[in-house]
Amino acid sequence: MALKIRLARGGAKKRPFYRMVVTDSRNPRDGAFLEKVGFYNPFLSEEHPDRVSAKSDRIKYWVSVGAKLSDRVSILLNKLGLCERESVRETPKKSAPKKKALERLEAKQQHAAPTPSAG
Repeated sequence: MALKIRLARGGAKKRPFYRMVVTDSRNPRDGAFLEKVGFYNPFLSEEHPDRVSAKSDRIKYWVSVGAKLSDRVSILLNKLGLCERESVRETPKKSAPKKKALERLEAKQQHAAPTPSAG
């Protein structure tokens, strides 16, 4: 079983409230879970103590038996100081300039370069 610690959405329409749960990764987002290990309320201010709450001992236990953290949960736990966040992903190659754009950029730089004067 592939365990995952992730957020399950609750709350009313346009007023989300999230439970931090341990579940099988194949279960639906709001489906069955093994244990509730915390919560996250995005409507509270960053400084409010009840914005994020987590049971550190239970999270450490589940991680020790092989549970993986979702990206958002790892960010939240990093802010609480419970886990170390892996490095942020690098810029995807998809956003890099393509061949034609590089050619145009090179041509523009050559055109803008000062030519030696004969004089």
